[in-house]
This record gives sequence, C-alpha cells and structure tokens, in this order.
Amino acid sequence: MQVHFGASAARPSACALTIGNFDGVHRGHQAMLACLRERASARGLPTALLTFEPHPREVFARGNPPARLATLRDKVLSLKATGLLDHLYVHRFTPAFAALSAQDFIDQVLVAGLGAQYVLIGDDFQFGARRLGNFSTLQACPHFVTEAMPTISVHGERASSSRIREALAAGDFAHAEALLGRHYQLTGRVMHGKKLGRTLGYPTANVHLPHRKPALAGIFVVEVDTAAGRFGGVASLGKNPTVDQGDDYKLEVHLFDFAGNLYGQLICVRFLAKLRDEQRFDSLAALTAQIDADAAAARHHLSTLQRVSA
Repeated sequence: MQVHFGASAARPSACALTIGNFDGVHRGHQAMLACLRERASARGLPTALLTFEPHPREVFARGNPPARLATLRDKVLSLKATGLLDHLYVHRFTPAFAALSAQDFIDQVLVAGLGAQYVLIGDDFQFGARRLGNFSTLQACPHFVTEAMPTISVHGERASSSRIREALAAGDFAHAEALLGRHYQLTGRVMHGKKLGRTLGYPTANVHLPHRKPALAGIFVVEVDTAAGRFGGVASLGKNPTVDQGDDYKLEVHLFDFAGNLYGQLICVRFLAKLRDEQRFDSLAALTAQIDADAAAARHHLSTLQRVSA
C-alpha cells in the first residue's frame, strides 16, 4: 500500500475509490474495503482510499473535539494490515477545503485529482460545503460509476466508530473487540516524562498521544509490543490527578519483567481489560499501594489468559 500526503501527491491514471475517515478501521470498514477490492478487480483498477487529517469534526468543534479511536499512524497500520488497498490518500482537512462545493469536490478532487472511475461510499455519506453532496450527487457524475455500501451489522448491531467509542468509554472491551475484529490498540513513541514511576518502583514508558481526547480513560491490563518483544503490563491513560493539575491526557505503561531503554522507540499498546477508573490520592504512599494492587490484578488477568490459550 502506497501512502500519499497532500493534494499534489502522485496518483494512478485511474482507480476504484472509497472515501471516509475510517476511524478505527472496524469490521464495517473492512467489509467496504473487501467490496472495493472485488469491484476494482473486475474492472482492472487499483484500489484507493481518500481519508482526511485531522478528523473533520476536530475542525468544526475545536473547543470540544470528539474522541479519536486511532492516531493517523494506527489508521495507516490497520489499513495496510487488511492487504486490500493499493493507495491511501491523506488529504489535509481545513476550513477552506470544507468550503468546497459538492461539485467542486467531485471535479477537483475525485476526477482531476484522483482519476476515479469507480466510487464506493457508505449509504449515509455526505460531502461538500454544508454537506449538500450525497449518493445522488455522485451518481449523476458521468466520469465514474457510483455504488453505495449497505450497513454492516455484527451480531445484529451496526458496526460504527461511534458505537466502539461508547463501548471503550464504558470499559466494555469484548463489545469493542467484536466490532473492531481485534483488540483495541494505540501506537506511539516513548518520550521522557517526570520519571516519578521509577521512584515508586514502577518505571513507566510515557507514550506520546497526538490527540487531545482519547476514546478511553482509566487503568488497564495491556500487552505491549516493543523491539525487544511482547510484554504484559499495566497502563494508566488519563490526566494523572494525583501529581498533575493540567488537562492533557497521558498514556503511561509499566511493562512486567522488562529491563531496558525504550526512549524514542515506537511501541504498540494493546488494551485487554479495564481495572478501574482514574482517581486522585491524598499521598504518594496511597498511590503506590493502589499501583501495587493494580499490578497484581493485571498479572492475574494475564496469567488467566495464558492458561486459557494454552
């Protein structure tokens, strides 16, 4: 899969295209990409996805952006893992771009920019200024064939990014995993932090979060993929109210039975279960006692998983 950034990126002379944010790349998205591959193969065309960064809702709701399921890096990795896309186009979403009329979007982006000959969209897709473009608008374009993908249901429920956000926020990982088709995960680079954890006996990897509002918060059982292998651990994702007063979310991960330096490395944190909500403690001693309990609970959960899979 080739990844292209910007409107001036090199493009194929023709493609079968789908469009959307694809936040989380859930089972509905995966089904759409499989359908796109089938239609593209029948026409002898490469497959392509046009997606946007930042998420359009972040542009329109700057003061209160919605939670993001995936960073751009995680989205790219998940799309690549499907093996169904030849090209991914990441278009910067700005107020000027949002102001394009539906017809200008078709003419400038889909036809002149990407050479679309076949377009597959969700049945509720809207685009252009004031979201006036829809399936009928695309279907009227003579330059490409347009089809709508029906809703994909998992156990009778529509697979959607919003429903996954709700499940993660509620700590219902089984539900989120059913809709995603995999464990929920975040990938990020380990950065230097306050190094308080090591003074408490729990050194942590501080993972950079590029977005202001993650889809979940609390204390979690995790598995972490690193250059040195996979390790179980316990993670805190939140504002760390005992030692910090700010509003920034932080992902701090303690890896069990690990000794080494992760600074600057990319790690993938896979969330397996929620232990509890984040809370403020009156002292570092109380915080340490709770971390002891969290670590013990996480180790027990991981050992139970190993016995089940054995």
